[in-house]
Amino acid sequence: MQSRRKLRFRLILSFALFGFGLSALFAVASLYVRYKVENQLVAGALQSDVDQAVDKTIANPNQPVASELVEAWIKSDRTLYKMPLAWQNLDTGIHDMYETDASGHVKHYKLAVRRKDGIIGFVRYDISREDLGKRQLITSLISAVVLFSLLSLAIGLWLSRKVLKPVSELARRLRDFKKTGRAEPLAVHFADDEVGELAQALDEYAKRLTAIVERDREFNSDVSHELRTPLAVISSTTELLQGSPDLTDKLRERLKRIERASRQATELIEALLLLSRAERRGPTRGETTDVAKVASDVIESQRPQIRDKPVDIELVQNDAITVNAPASVLSVALTNLIGNAIKYTLEGRVTVTVEKGRVDVIDTGPGIKPEDAERLFQRGVRGEGAGGSGAGLGLAIVRRLCELYSWDVSMRPRTDTNGAIATIVFVRSGSD
Repeated sequence: MQSRRKLRFRLILSFALFGFGLSALFAVASLYVRYKVENQLVAGALQSDVDQAVDKTIANPNQPVASELVEAWIKSDRTLYKMPLAWQNLDTGIHDMYETDASGHVKHYKLAVRRKDGIIGFVRYDISREDLGKRQLITSLISAVVLFSLLSLAIGLWLSRKVLKPVSELARRLRDFKKTGRAEPLAVHFADDEVGELAQALDEYAKRLTAIVERDREFNSDVSHELRTPLAVISSTTELLQGSPDLTDKLRERLKRIERASRQATELIEALLLLSRAERRGPTRGETTDVAKVASDVIESQRPQIRDKPVDIELVQNDAITVNAPASVLSVALTNLIGNAIKYTLEGRVTVTVEKGRVDVIDTGPGIKPEDAERLFQRGVRGEGAGGSGAGLGLAIVRRLCELYSWDVSMRPRTDTNGAIATIVFVRSGSD
């Protein structure tokens, strides 16, 4: 919407500036042409009058030729008419003169001078009236510029709505796809112009994208189905084997590890399938999960990773909390966070704390840099330090799962000692 408003503003501004520029250019050109033509006509007429007067005086020296136009001329040292001193040294040609009258007003006139055979002729023409006409013309032209600028602005407003109407309609139909959940052809609703070409390109892109999504969905469903079958066989087989009376304790523990690994694989498949479909399954089905119970199960499943390291792991439940999400989603998220804490802690303690609306995983490992806290959730980024291995996908999967259920996940270094704290906050999901 903001981009469309910017485009509309640019269209309106372009028309307004175009109208103003064109009308202003026309006004300046009109003034220039008037000035040039007026100067040429007045100068030509004055020069012709003074030349005729001087020639007539030379031909008939005793005949007075003074008139309303001819102010004065001089022959030799004899003054025929009184002449201002400012005129005496003027050369032949047209001169712009300014005088101040008795009332203090400045008068502008043009003076034509002709020197020939000792005769100096003068013709004066008052152009104050033309100056008044020029001012009136300037006022008219300014009014015309303002009027045409407003007219251009109005045209720009009307044209911007007309031009952007198909674009707005295209955007509306694209937004309707989210409501209907499926893409419908767009090009059939638009004319064969640039917007129609864009709609056709979007149709082709939607077809390709739909095909890719369908293939991805089919692939995920097939992989999920094919993997669940052997995992179910492994789970049922280990369950049957655990019921055998002749099992040793060591073998029974190994079967439990196999059972936990099978269950984790099943949960991971379910979580990844949810991510691939971008579907939130918990609230719609009314499924709630006890966070402390899932955390306890994850801790037990991760204990074998400790091996012979001097590391203790404990669960501290300060409050009871349930979330509206499948247990598999929470289990995958906590498995990655707790597993990372165990992997990076060479000695010390890993504490999983269940608070109201959140769960914290606190370790005594090498810790993280504050500037790397957010970067660790990016795909392919691995932690540095002891035990740093893997493809760097675990925390990225956790972030995507939390975004799917509107949870907040973050990591930060400890301030009291070495180590890091990973936190999942459930308050946005309506947890109890």
